[in-house]
Amino acid sequence: MPRRSFDLVLFGGTGDLASRKLLPALYFRYRDGELAPDARVIATARQALSTDQFRAMARERLQLNLDAHDFDAATCDGFLQHVQYVASDAGDGSGFDALRSELVDEPQRTRVFFLATSPALFTGICKHLAKVGAVSPAARVVLEKPLGRDLASSHEINEAVGRIFSEDRIYRIDHYLGKESVQNLLALRFGNTMFEPLWSRAWVRDVQITIAEEVGVEGRGEFYDQTGALRDMVQNHLLQLLCIVAMEPPTSVESDSVRDAKLQVLRALKPFSETDVRERTVRGQYRAGASGGQPVPGFLEEPGIPRDSRTETFVALKAELGNWRWAGVPFYLRTGKRLQDRIAEIVVNFRNVPHPILQAPGGISAHNRLVIRLQPDDGLTLHLMAKTPGDGMRLQPISLDLSFQDAHRARMLDAYERLIMDVIRGRLTLFMRRDELDAAWTWVEPIMKAWTASDDAPKPYTAGSWGPAASSALIGRDNRAWHEEV
Repeated sequence: MPRRSFDLVLFGGTGDLASRKLLPALYFRYRDGELAPDARVIATARQALSTDQFRAMARERLQLNLDAHDFDAATCDGFLQHVQYVASDAGDGSGFDALRSELVDEPQRTRVFFLATSPALFTGICKHLAKVGAVSPAARVVLEKPLGRDLASSHEINEAVGRIFSEDRIYRIDHYLGKESVQNLLALRFGNTMFEPLWSRAWVRDVQITIAEEVGVEGRGEFYDQTGALRDMVQNHLLQLLCIVAMEPPTSVESDSVRDAKLQVLRALKPFSETDVRERTVRGQYRAGASGGQPVPGFLEEPGIPRDSRTETFVALKAELGNWRWAGVPFYLRTGKRLQDRIAEIVVNFRNVPHPILQAPGGISAHNRLVIRLQPDDGLTLHLMAKTPGDGMRLQPISLDLSFQDAHRARMLDAYERLIMDVIRGRLTLFMRRDELDAAWTWVEPIMKAWTASDDAPKPYTAGSWGPAASSALIGRDNRAWHEEV
């Protein structure tokens, strides 16, 4: 594939996301030969740094954030020759003229503005870019999540950005869609004939989607207290994964075909009434406990967190789709911080055989289960029942495991590596369209409002556990259990 010339302007260039994800992603793309010789990364932030000072800082952070076997000093130095730094202030617009002067004036040259900043700065940045004439016909803007705090604020940001960039040049990023395992879920569903006949209410009993984190707020207390798990994870990551699992086969892999199919799922989600919120959602907040064998503080003891905070660090809920394919099939969504393990997985539980003629050992469920692992190790596990060796016809559970890493024997691309290159190449398939975002906020808002109006505090749970007991009770009322409890 031809390498494209581009200028990538990285707002928030000294921030955490740039250090942990974006610069490492670009380093790997350089190492693997995907950056054109004249490709440029222009980092910008408020700090008064020279390019040499920023390169020294970036080198230290790359060495810190990359595995030792991935960091190569000569490769790093070569990559950093593509990197420049310009100080600018998104608040008052100072430095934007200098930033504009660094951009190459070639009409066909791709120009990417990656906004790795607070969403509160998105509107100002875009206005300043337009004012100094930096928005070329080939310019694109990347918006990081969370895009607003609710439907109204999201609408306000989208309106402002949309006055400067057309919809086909706005890339709303959800890094979960860039994960290799999510791409493989699309391949599993639409590249094979064996699963499609089973992928409906006739054969699927329930679906569980879990994103669990061992870490706490990690120094982002003030931000997280204003956000919470529902906005931070459910409204985007979990709903996007639900869309990939539940959507109808698109007519092609072109961007609007896939995004039209996802939009149908979001619009089919049954809205929550106040009663539904009480009965079908659980919000929790971690208390002091242990993680990795070490004691950790509770959420209310974290720096930057008010001692009376009611912000949720855990969410579990039961969603349903009002369409022909999935009517009556519950989708259980769950996410939280300071949980027992770091996992992201999709579990598809199939119905039991209609007439069991073979006996399974007591206490063992005989239904089949497909587990799609998104992290930490991408792969698939298909749980089946097989005959126990020896006389008789008794069943025992077995598993067919597929590790994508082992199957391909190649380094798996980080999500941001794929997504950054998709922006440069103009591929919109893995990015959220505005109507998708509106539909997601429309569904989540009644939950947020009901929680805000309620006198109930989040359910406490011990750090290092799997969340509040109410989460197990939520799924237990349907005679189900979370995957790790089976």
